[in-house]
Amino acid sequence: MSHQIQEIRLAGDRAVLVQLGSLSDVLRLRHALGQHPLEGQVDVVAAARTVLVTGDSARAARRFPAALRGLELGTEAVAADTLVTLDVMYDGEDLDDVAAATSLSRDAVVAAHTGQVWTAAFGGFAPGFAYLVGANETLTVPRRDTPRKAVPAGSVALADNYSAVYPRQSPGGWQLIGRTDAALWNLDREQPALVQPGNRVQFRAVRELVRAAVVSGEPGAACDGGLLVVDPGVQTTIQDLGRPGHAHLGVTGGGALDRGALRRANRLVGNEADAAVLENALGGLCLEAVTDQVIAVSGAGGELSVAGVACTPGTAPSASADRQVPRDAPFALLAGERLTLDAPAWGVRSYLAVRGGIDTPLVLGSRSMDTLSGIGGSLLSHGDTLAVLEAPPTSVVGNPEPSPVEPAEVTEVRFVPGPRADWFSAESLGQLRSTEWTVTAQSNRIGLRLDGVPLERTRSGELASEGTVAGAIQVPASGLPVLFLADHPVTGGYPVVGVVVASDLDLAAQLHAGARIRFTPVSEVRPVQEQTVES
Repeated sequence: MSHQIQEIRLAGDRAVLVQLGSLSDVLRLRHALGQHPLEGQVDVVAAARTVLVTGDSARAARRFPAALRGLELGTEAVAADTLVTLDVMYDGEDLDDVAAATSLSRDAVVAAHTGQVWTAAFGGFAPGFAYLVGANETLTVPRRDTPRKAVPAGSVALADNYSAVYPRQSPGGWQLIGRTDAALWNLDREQPALVQPGNRVQFRAVRELVRAAVVSGEPGAACDGGLLVVDPGVQTTIQDLGRPGHAHLGVTGGGALDRGALRRANRLVGNEADAAVLENALGGLCLEAVTDQVIAVSGAGGELSVAGVACTPGTAPSASADRQVPRDAPFALLAGERLTLDAPAWGVRSYLAVRGGIDTPLVLGSRSMDTLSGIGGSLLSHGDTLAVLEAPPTSVVGNPEPSPVEPAEVTEVRFVPGPRADWFSAESLGQLRSTEWTVTAQSNRIGLRLDGVPLERTRSGELASEGTVAGAIQVPASGLPVLFLADHPVTGGYPVVGVVVASDLDLAAQLHAGARIRFTPVSEVRPVQEQTVES
């Protein structure tokens, strides 16, 4: 039994959160899990005092506590201590506030920041974001009272006893002291993250930043087949089953929100379960077949109509009869015909599979678009052409399947309490279970923002950032929960009161603004025994 582990807490039915005594213990455990992965281990997210270990199934996660207690952490973690030097212009908006908070002059703040070598302890909430630990605590400052809605890419910042650089524009509450032009995240590199955990970082003050010119690549060849996007609708993205295994880089698993609907659509057209499809929210999508295609649509309920003109080269166009086509069944879309997805009668998201699968570049093993990090492309636009892969000769188009049942008036999802349920009173935990929460219009692929009576914490202060999972019910200072979905941040600084079981997340994917949801605790998930491990 390893004396460095203090507690092991459930984080849903597929992950555990390991509490350790120090950052050095965190780094040792992360290194040990990298060298000797647990059976079924998918992701490991290190933070200031915790390590989140995610498994590929509930069965694997149930075995994690015993395996972790028997893991020998060793005396030190082997670090990739490459020195990375970053040029910085120290003209940040919060430089004066940092000077006041530390009782230093502006020049002294810069001298303290550049005069020490920082170490990348662990990754953050976005790809390429690294928490840097300094050799002294001279620059320990609190986060801003009100976070900014958009922090510019390249901003050099401080919070608590950490420093960091924002790789891309994103919301943030850290104190901004400068900016750099260094590319913290670049998928064209063998290692996309410029700063890896264990690296040393030296900041160097400069008077101006000089960015090397970017040479544009050759334009892609025009696609002579596939599908043409006539109208992308409200939001249409390319999704598959995501890119698990990269959370240590700040890259969430992502992928389709309703994974069952994606698998069903692919099965109907004879694709592998993980083939890329189109995920459409709220209808309005119109596609024209450039060449003959076989298509199936599943997910939310709604009308599908086909219209257009079928054209044969060298002959006069002939009118194609308009028709309705069923969901959850394969159908042909001939060259020149247009398929329109109407607004759903129920649910939110529809999944359109094309026989062979959508062909876009693989990024970290997936074709999915991540709306939080921007990895995997962008939303579909009018005029986009979608290439389609050739279907394997042995694949078989499926038979029509029963359509999903329309959601109940109040959708019940099961959750596992914790890992931070102890931040809330028994009354608040009862309120979480009894309230019919309302999904707000601010919801998206990152998470469902819920409205109801705010939950009250029993603890003051802030929680050190730690790993999060899809299904986490995070409670910010407002007391109104956010249910994390596929594009959630890898780490978060608000307590997670519970985690929805993975098999119920498909239900959450179909909840529209105004829908009601109730959280039901899971009794059949066995609690972790002997959570506190004695030294």
